Amino acid sequence: MFIHNKRLQYTVRVAGSNPGLANLLLEQFGGPQGELAAAMRYFTQAISEDDPGRKDMLLDIATEELSHLEVIGSLVAMLNKGAKGPLAEGIDREATLYREITGAGNDSHVTQVLYGAGAPLTNSGSVPWTAAYIDTIGEPTADLRSNIAAEARAKIVYERLIALTDDPGVKEALGFLMTREIAHQKSFEKALYAIEPNFPPGKLAGDPRFANVYFDMSQGEGDVHGPWNDQSEFQVISDRAQQGAVDGGDGSASVGLTDHEAETLEAAAARTQSNPTAKPITGADLGSTLSGGPGRLQ
Repeated sequence: MFIHNKRLQYTVRVAGSNPGLANLLLEQFGGPQGELAAAMRYFTQAISEDDPGRKDMLLDIATEELSHLEVIGSLVAMLNKGAKGPLAEGIDREATLYREITGAGNDSHVTQVLYGAGAPLTNSGSVPWTAAYIDTIGEPTADLRSNIAAEARAKIVYERLIALTDDPGVKEALGFLMTREIAHQKSFEKALYAIEPNFPPGKLAGDPRFANVYFDMSQGEGDVHGPWNDQSEFQVISDRAQQGAVDGGDGSASVGLTDHEAETLEAAAARTQSNPTAKPITGADLGSTLSGGPGRLQ
């Protein structure tokens, strides 16, 4: 059960109208790194979570993300207030109003015309929000790592948005939202490492023949050695001949077919076989300057 409190989690103070900035802030309203995506990601994870501690944490953070959605939506609405009245009432001459809404930039004129300068569930490019943003897979050790990455991406978007405005109230509110991304990362990481063991994700340990192997597939100038391919931890394979058929087989692909399947397949292959000695004249040849066709050079 959800009970709404009319007070925002963080007070929104906007110095003045700025539809262009409002449109950019939609990235955190209805975008892939935004607050709605975060809320739905954690809420759906919580619904199926069997661990009581993680379930409680996910519900807490999911609900807080909804409050962040309200904060960012309020910022968008306040930044659009100056455009909302003139557009709705048509008090300016048509040309003047057109210049005003298109001059804000960042496709904000689309948001104003289609959504009445409100806060639609789209990203800053007017792409509608989609559940495809939710990447939950139902394995806590994988989902918690994904949650940490999602919070990190959201923090970076907030940093970029903060750099775009000199409005102190907007900066403060965005700074609060950015800081909460850090707090959530901490909670998710603590929850991840409270699962012992938590690596590799899932139940199966992996094939020991390949679990600590580093294939040096990209070779040439720029090769770098670091902890990701340290030979004290990884068996580094640089020999091209050893990078294929690593299972000890011949590296081919095969399938077991019934006699009927094999016979049908051979008939299809024979029917569609190419003649390597053919020299056909094609439509491309007829129009080619190389074949002396109609398009030949004079």
